[in-house]
Amino acid sequence: MSYLIKDTTKEEREQIVKESLGNIEANCDGCMAGLAEMYDEYIEGKKELREINMEFNARYVKDDNMEGSEGRSCVM
Repeated sequence: MSYLIKDTTKEEREQIVKESLGNIEANCDGCMAGLAEMYDEYIEGKKELREINMEFNARYVKDDNMEGSEGRSCVM
């Protein structure tokens, strides 16, 4: 099964995100609050999942190396 935008409908992408995130009501020190919204651009057909995940990981790695980021409890 392909998860690419060109191979899926908006409804299928919504279902893919929903199934992938599982219980999005759960809390991990507040990190789940914007997680579902992070994938809105994929659902709308603007960015592929790979792009969104790479952007998230790049920010996380950058922030993790910054001073004062010790004790971060939410890892994706």
